[in-house]
Amino acid sequence: QVQLVESGGGLVQTGGSLRLSCAASGSIFSINAMGWYRQAPGKQRELVAAITSGGSTNYADSVKGRFTISRDNANNTVYLQMNSLKPEDTAVYYCTADLILGSWRRQYKYWGQGTQVTVTS
Repeated sequence: QVQLVESGGGLVQTGGSLRLSCAASGSIFSINAMGWYRQAPGKQRELVAAITSGGSTNYADSVKGRFTISRDNANNTVYLQMNSLKPEDTAVYYCTADLILGSWRRQYKYWGQGTQVTVTS
């Protein structure tokens, strides 16, 4: 069974740091882009950061300079290092991955279950 499993969320004070991890498991041929989205109460889900298989990255303007996305291709894992956290970063964070599966080598987008990040003032 293919799945993405997230870890690392929690409660932190303003200015603190957290590191999120997301590991893909199952019968996976390869992984293209991976990324992190977040959804705050009453708001739409938004892209936070993304990284290609080659390591190119892009970030939402609101997190540039504070968050860093990285990946470990050998372990099918993506990370999000979050520094200088602000109360407006409070949200459920979801990882996503474009997985190449099956004998036909088709791409499917998978989502993690979500992990809560709460930043207190």
